[in-house]
Amino acid sequence: MNTTHHHLGSFVRPCGVLWFVLLAVVASAGASTRWATLEAIRNLENPHNVTRPGPRGELGAYQFRAATWRMHTAIPFHQAVDRETSEQIAVRHYEWLKRGLAAGRKPPTPYYIALAWNGGLSAAVSGKSPRAAHRYAERAANLAAALHEEQRVAGIR
Repeated sequence: MNTTHHHLGSFVRPCGVLWFVLLAVVASAGASTRWATLEAIRNLENPHNVTRPGPRGELGAYQFRAATWRMHTAIPFHQAVDRETSEQIAVRHYEWLKRGLAAGRKPPTPYYIALAWNGGLSAAVSGKSPRAAHRYAERAANLAAALHEEQRVAGIR
């Protein structure tokens, strides 16, 4: 038996396990950031879970507009008032924004996710978001950071 390969094999297995654990930790951190960002957006959009339409026809916990809703699902728009359904579509929209930001070479941070959520993806990528969207993104990022820290301290998520 070649001792070099034998020793290398005993090194590679633990490294493979370490990589798996590292990937799980990174994925968990990503899920935690996503949760905190979406919770911050929900708190800004519809903190009292109002079920009546907003001034531009927005519905649900995340105040989706019909066109945004239809980008991610064939479920009827009126189902946006169902919290569980709205959560599922919010995750899809978050992931879509995250991919779009990355493609536009913008970091998919809570700030940029919220900026794109409020002011539109193309405006966030091009740097042409309105001032109000920047203020919204700042509030969302601050709230997401506080929520994330609260969860970290509590050992949740």
